[in-house]
Amino acid sequence: MVEFIVDTEHPIVVPVEGAHLQGILHIPTGVQGIVIFAHGSGSGRLSPRNQYIARVLQQAKFATLLFDLLTQSEDEIDTQTSQYRFDIEFLAERLVAATNWVIKSPVLNNLPIGYFGASTGGGAALVAAARLAMLVKAVVSRGGRPDLARESLNYVEAATLLIVGGDDATVIELNKEAYTQLHCVKKMEIVYGATHLFEEPGKMEEVARIANEWFRKYLVE
Repeated sequence: MVEFIVDTEHPIVVPVEGAHLQGILHIPTGVQGIVIFAHGSGSGRLSPRNQYIARVLQQAKFATLLFDLLTQSEDEIDTQTSQYRFDIEFLAERLVAATNWVIKSPVLNNLPIGYFGASTGGGAALVAAARLAMLVKAVVSRGGRPDLARESLNYVEAATLLIVGGDDATVIELNKEAYTQLHCVKKMEIVYGATHLFEEPGKMEEVARIANEWFRKYLVE
């Protein structure tokens, strides 16, 4: 049995069909739940934006799992051809595999599970949440593409928060379209003055605060 030291980052490997995906697991002292991250295209477990969000959640007593949705070879192919980045079913399967890894862990299997998705990872998170409706309690999408979840939106039961930058006009419209198809507890939060990546001063901090409040309300209460 693998032992994990609290308050330490652990490199882990998520087994999926035909591949192994690199990840980073952090379990804080007094852990209350776990948030699994689904990155957008061209990003991965080392994303500075999602690592920042993860640190904020760790301070709030959430374990975090950041992992690469693609292998290195798949990522190289995707960079050249965009083969995988909009294959939401494929990405959702990877997220389901990571969730299965969590629930098989003696250390993690009793923790309530949430997803944090960014960009296309937002769509993948909602597809996976629909498939694992009995397991996933809360979903947060940052600058996401929930519209790519299509008919899966009708089956999401997890409390879902859509966070969009106020200056990200196209993505706002796509999120509004998806929002109407969700029948779960839901909210759409617009961060005014922010563009797609929330790179403006203080905007990522605002995203982290909003996400943390959502998980505290719907993941552990």
